[in-house]
Parts: sequence; structure tokens; C-alpha cells
Amino acid sequence: MITLTQMEYVLAVDKYRHFREAAEACHVSQPTLSMQLQKLEDELGVVLFDRSKKPILPTPEGVAIIEQMKKVMHEHQKLSHISKNRSEQPEGDYRLGIIPSVAPYLLPHFIKDYLNKYPLVRLHIQEMRTEDIERALAEDLLDGGILATPIHNKSLIECKLYYEPFVLFAHKNHELLKTKKINPTKITNKDIWLLTEGHCFKNQVLDVCNLTGKAGAYNNLKFEAGSLESIIRMIRQGSGYTLLPILALDSLSKEELKNVRQFSDPQPSREISLVINRSHFKLLILESLLKHIREHLPKDVLETKTKNLEVIGIR
Repeated sequence: MITLTQMEYVLAVDKYRHFREAAEACHVSQPTLSMQLQKLEDELGVVLFDRSKKPILPTPEGVAIIEQMKKVMHEHQKLSHISKNRSEQPEGDYRLGIIPSVAPYLLPHFIKDYLNKYPLVRLHIQEMRTEDIERALAEDLLDGGILATPIHNKSLIECKLYYEPFVLFAHKNHELLKTKKINPTKITNKDIWLLTEGHCFKNQVLDVCNLTGKAGAYNNLKFEAGSLESIIRMIRQGSGYTLLPILALDSLSKEELKNVRQFSDPQPSREISLVINRSHFKLLILESLLKHIREHLPKDVLETKTKNLEVIGIR
């Protein structure tokens, strides 16, 4: 008989592609995990993993079995969650991915009060890029993700949270600060700072300004920024400009806010949503998160889209 523990071990090996790391994640010794996996393979008459590969990979026969195990474990977790949540009080673990251009600016507005209000909820939050959140949701490694939408993924449901305008932040001596409102067509590649490839916010900035080709503040520097905070520091101490989501202004000093300009209408903006898989079952936690985040939104963002905003899609 296949046990849930054996399936847990299989899925851990599939996730980490390494027996030692899988064993550590399951809090067992590597010999114990290997023995149980061998026992399962003998019972099934199928080799699930090719041990000769580095990293370890599922065999062609193992792929289908592992996918079915994921479904079984998902249903088991669903049953367990339902049995423990017969009251109206949200309870249990919730794995939440959030893109780096949102996390440091949104979380401080609601996380402390949420954790105090719902002490039985255990949030596991991880900064992740959009494509990684989508993949993790599909593989049931996350319960939800906060990211820019729409993402046009039919297997996911987007629960809209807010609309956030973009603003321009420049070095105090930059010529763009001579105007009160910024026209996106006036922005060039010459001295703009951008996030590295893979960040959806970078693509949105490129689309706002219709930029193509090489961009950067220095011809002899290639700076691959992983966070907006790094870019802010480079502008603060050097030169150039960038686009920021308006919530990022919380990290600027009063003096630096003088170096911020809004865009002319319709203002480029992004739509931020809490995205879930269609098979999502932790509804009490989801509803509590949605309600709490919306109640704690700062005044600079809007719950509904207005005619003076233009939502920039992602690609």
C-alpha cells in the first residue's frame, strides 16, 4: 500500500532533485527517505527517478505517477484543512509569493495587524518573480501570489487588490524635473535605471516609455539591479532617473520627494492582484487576506480603476 509519507518523500525529491536536501526538508535521514522510496518503487514496479542524473530527474514513467501524487496530496491537504476549519476563524498555513517590486511597499501596511488579528494563520511569504509564482501555483507550491496583472493564465483566478500609478524619480539636478508633469514620450534610454531581466516591472517601464535598445545611466556600466531600492540609491548618489510605483515613495525623504514628478493623464499605472489556483481551497484565509489588505491600503492607490489611469499590461 502506498502511504502519504512515501508520496511526501517522492514529491520532496521531485522538488529538490537531491536526496539529501529532500530528506532535510522532510525532517528524516537520507537513508530513511531512500529506503522508503526504494520500497515504493519495488511495490509499483516502476523506477521513479534516474539516479544517474545530476541533478536527479524523474524517469518518463515516473513523471505521470508524480503528477498524480501531487493531485492526491492536494486533495489530502484539502480534506485536512476543511476538517480543521469548521469554525469561521481562519487557521492554518498559507504560502504566499509576492513580486519584489510590491513586497517592501505593501507588506508593512497590513502584515503586523493581520498577524495579530489572525493568530492561528501561519503565513509563509517569499519574494518571487512573476513567472516563478505562476509555476509555483501550478505545482501547488504556493497558495497565492501577489503580483501585477492581468497575466492571461486561464488556470489562475485574479482577485484585484488595487491600482497603483507610476511616478518618475530623478537625481536632484536632472532636467526632467524642470516640468511639473511628465510626458512619457519625453523619456529616453540615455540615463534611465532599470531592473534586471525577468522583472515584470522593468517590462512595464519599457512599455510606458516605448523604449528599445540599450538603456543606462553610464555607457561603460551594466548594472543588473534586483530591487528598486538599489536603483534609488544609485540615483541618490549619482545621476539619472527611473520610474517607481507610487508606494515606493515611502522610502524617500521629504527632500527627495521634491525630485518626484507625476505623469500627465492618463497616468500609467499597474493593477495588483492576489492570484490563486482554480483548485484553491483555503477560502477563509484568502477572504481574510483580501479584506485586510483592502482595508489597509494607503491613500495613494485606488481600489477601482478611474478614467485618468492607464493600466500597463505585463509580458
